[in-house]
Amino acid sequence: MLRTDLWAAAFVRRHNDLGHMCVVSRRGDPIAGQVFVELDHLNGTSTLYVPAPVSVDDTQRADRLFQIRFDKVEPKKVSERIAREADFDPDFWVISLEMRGGDPGLELARG
Repeated sequence: MLRTDLWAAAFVRRHNDLGHMCVVSRRGDPIAGQVFVELDHLNGTSTLYVPAPVSVDDTQRADRLFQIRFDKVEPKKVSERIAREADFDPDFWVISLEMRGGDPGLELARG
């Protein structure tokens, strides 16, 4: 698996090159930190993508799999979930992305 810091840098660069505002808003463990992606739809709603559990789908071989935890909810709900995660796991990363379209290009787990 690709190191988290390299994966995050590539993800941010790709979106910034596409004209989306994308930043690392929280840095965690550079080698194996989990990544959360908060997507601001620029209409007052946000979506939160979180790492998919390994047990969700063992047939896919993607580098990182995500699942949608919250879809188009008020941003406060996403912020509260991220704050709870910080209490549990201080080594996770958060990438903040602003884009009107709904597909951030993450590999979503099936099942």
